[in-house]
Amino acid sequence: MPMPIAMLEAGALDLARNFVAPDPDYAARVRASFARQGAMRLIGARMVELRPGRCAIAIAHREDLTQQHGYIHAGIVSALVDTAGGFAGFTLFPADSSVLTVEFKLNLLAPAAGERLLAVGEVVKPGRTLVITRGEVYAETAGARVLCAIMQQTLMVMAGKSDKPSISNTSNDHAITP
Repeated sequence: MPMPIAMLEAGALDLARNFVAPDPDYAARVRASFARQGAMRLIGARMVELRPGRCAIAIAHREDLTQQHGYIHAGIVSALVDTAGGFAGFTLFPADSSVLTVEFKLNLLAPAAGERLLAVGEVVKPGRTLVITRGEVYAETAGARVLCAIMQQTLMVMAGKSDKPSISNTSNDHAITP
């Protein structure tokens, strides 16, 4: 049964943690990293909420993101919630580090059918090396939200590795030529 959006103003997943980001400029660092994500740009994703230990990302329904039944493809749902969880964790990382997903488990609970999808990621347990997050994805239509996916994720804190791309990360040296 759909839940009215008014009941979930900031998203239903709210672990009510009062995390403190070790980097006072975490928001600018996280938003800059998100802006460099070509995959999120490709699907039209927008970061709609960011605070220490929490990130929400939304996309509008687009025909080119659907599978054969007209639902948003599970790969898109997966990428969206992986990114929301990753950036939720990244808010709690030191300034001189970057984030990498080690693993995640996704359960698809209902079709991702709606005018908009909202992925909410929150930190469950921060750590020095590994961070555990969980995420939820909601399909929104006509003022109601339906939970369509849940995720649990493990992130690696890549201490001392800048989040900005290096020359070697952006070169084409690895391209395969016929």
